[in-house]
Amino acid sequence: MSKKALLVIDMLEDFLAEEGTLYIGPAAKNVRLKVEERVKEARREGHPIFFICDSHLPQDKEFEMFPPHCIQGEKGAQVVSEISPLSHERLIFKRRYSGFFGTDLDLSLRELGVRRLELAGVCTQICVLYTAADARSLGYEVELYRDAVASFDEEAHRFALNEMEKTLGVEIK
Repeated sequence: MSKKALLVIDMLEDFLAEEGTLYIGPAAKNVRLKVEERVKEARREGHPIFFICDSHLPQDKEFEMFPPHCIQGEKGAQVVSEISPLSHERLIFKRRYSGFFGTDLDLSLRELGVRRLELAGVCTQICVLYTAADARSLGYEVELYRDAVASFDEEAHRFALNEMEKTLGVEIK
């Protein structure tokens, strides 16, 4: 079996706290619980965990499409308290949708001999989907639990799950 890592994607205050700039709504409560379960299991089994975090500059180009969110150094960019990273767990800061684009995630995973990734977090049709696409393009095996990802848009969430499974070959559990 391939060595596995858990990628926790954008489990940040601006997406999951009711006062967050891009709060995903009612889906936030359940995904917080499910991702917390996935983190606890990965820690118990000794799998490396990478926290993939939106981390924008104040005048980021992404704000032409979305309101300013997850600005570096602000509360909204912090990982939610239930799953705070431990000192040995990596934080990967990104300014675009994919956790691989412009980061050292691929290098870090390869240095650990990781070939299989489990994805968890938000938003399914944005950062989860594009991270999955890049992971598959780089040759990683990818899996996710359907209740450990969520979105503010249920229709887009379902589309992304289908796209990941049927087009990208992601194992959906």
